[in-house]
Amino acid sequence: MPQYLRAKTPGASYFFTLVSYRRQPILCDPPIREALRIAINAVRAKLPFVVDAWVLMPDHLHCLWTLPTGDNDYPRRWSLIKRKVSLANGEHYKRPDWMTLSKSKHHESTIWQRRFWEHQIRDDQDYRRHLDYIHWNPVKHDYVKQVCDWPYSTFHRYVRQEMYPKEWGGVADGEEVGKFGE
Repeated sequence: MPQYLRAKTPGASYFFTLVSYRRQPILCDPPIREALRIAINAVRAKLPFVVDAWVLMPDHLHCLWTLPTGDNDYPRRWSLIKRKVSLANGEHYKRPDWMTLSKSKHHESTIWQRRFWEHQIRDDQDYRRHLDYIHWNPVKHDYVKQVCDWPYSTFHRYVRQEMYPKEWGGVADGEEVGKFGE
């Protein structure tokens, strides 16, 4: 079995990507969204972390977290969150035809891919690039023409805090406005 090397700096900020099993477009479904909200709140109550940014797409999610000083255990947090979502929605989203011996052995559901991708944020510029990438993602995947039209994103929080203008990340008359990275 491969040994994955993960960044382990305590108190750092991390960018994550999680994907639904077989890229099922289920993550924006109301029961999954509600279970994610409940799971994140429950895990944060026991193992605190700050959700700096978030976007939920039909088949994947991206987020940016900052962990408390002295703490680097994001794998445990993700394990608990994924498990809680799977337990809350397992019966409704169960696909017996997709259950493999490996999935059964590891007590996995057919909601999530087994692993996730993480990147430790290096500096303020890296943080801003990932923040923009997260919020730009619905436009990138052609779900909306402008970022403000996607409801499952922390972009709206940043607009209220006046950190982004509402029109950032859109398409006006065929021209991109404030595309990420600019």
